[in-house]
Amino acid sequence: MTDDAELRTAFTELYGTAPEGVWAAPGRVNLIGEYTDFNDGFVMPLALPHTARAAVARRTDGELRLHSTDVPGGVVRLRLDELAPHQGHGWAAYPAGVFWALREAGHPITGADIQLTSTVPTGAGLSSSAALEVVTALALNDLFELGLSAPELAVIGQRAENAFVGVPCGVMDQMASACCTEGHALYLDTRDLTQRQVPFDLAAHGLRLLVVDTQVEHALGDGAYAERRAGCEAGAAALGIRTLRELPYDGLGAALDTLAEAGVDESVVRYVRHVVSDNERVKQVIALLDAGDVRGAGPVLVAGHVSLRDDLRVSCPELDLVVSAAGEAGALGARMTGGGFGGSAIVLVEEAQADTVAKSVLAAFASAGYAAPRVFPAVPSAGARRLG
Repeated sequence: MTDDAELRTAFTELYGTAPEGVWAAPGRVNLIGEYTDFNDGFVMPLALPHTARAAVARRTDGELRLHSTDVPGGVVRLRLDELAPHQGHGWAAYPAGVFWALREAGHPITGADIQLTSTVPTGAGLSSSAALEVVTALALNDLFELGLSAPELAVIGQRAENAFVGVPCGVMDQMASACCTEGHALYLDTRDLTQRQVPFDLAAHGLRLLVVDTQVEHALGDGAYAERRAGCEAGAAALGIRTLRELPYDGLGAALDTLAEAGVDESVVRYVRHVVSDNERVKQVIALLDAGDVRGAGPVLVAGHVSLRDDLRVSCPELDLVVSAAGEAGALGARMTGGGFGGSAIVLVEEAQADTVAKSVLAAFASAGYAAPRVFPAVPSAGARRLG
């Protein structure tokens, strides 16, 4: 669905009345800082131009009607007073979970009709689910005059995904969708949700950030994500700290020795090493960007990928191939982004080399017998907003 007029028309044809407004919330890529957000750590996402959009009108009868132009099937009808966690509902669980989370928090939501459409690729690790949650939360915040801030809406979205859908994600994806600004990356401290918009004008530096969607779909609800989260929590507990955020980078070596001596599982040791070192990599990238040295971030991205591949073990052959092929073709740096096990990688490249690097990655995939990936530029874009 190409524009908001079409979305309004589709809503009117479906529900027999015009929507009260149209809202948008973007997907995201994460520049650096992976699997750190549920450890109270640092992350640095940026919003994509790809968005979930919602045409919405209030109801007063306690009914929720949901429809997506992107998913086969009719209108999903749910009663708000019957919403409960882990009941399925497929794609509709994400917006439905927002209604549940808002009502659980005491907000007077009385129902709505919603028509959704999205250009955020699903299964690509670009936070299509967070975009659905945030666009729903923003629309309800406006229509029901709840007065919630963007970070508060992000937390509602996270609660919907954690408690209602059942995916134990951190808050980064929803914060990125709700709070990012055009031309910037979001430096976020996930412990207290303090944030700083960091200028990230790639074109001004003669650079481009490519997203390579491997078309390998990941599913974070399959237990792998939850296992790593549990491992990180076990590592923190074994070290006598609340979260791994509390372990400074210069104390990592001694902490790893302590864990090994205590007989902690080897996987937990690896997870701890990744999280603490990735927090340090976020700090390194921030310092480079503040100094105007965007190119210097390239090797830090590669180091992040190696850690995700070897310590966290959430990469896959296709993601590894993007990083190696891009590097051989002259990219400044690359790494997988998002939850892994498929999904997307990012590639930092000189603008003049972007086409060459992209073609080299495509050729490498063809040579390996993989399906062609989707390659597009990541342009730092605006966060969630009302369109009309």
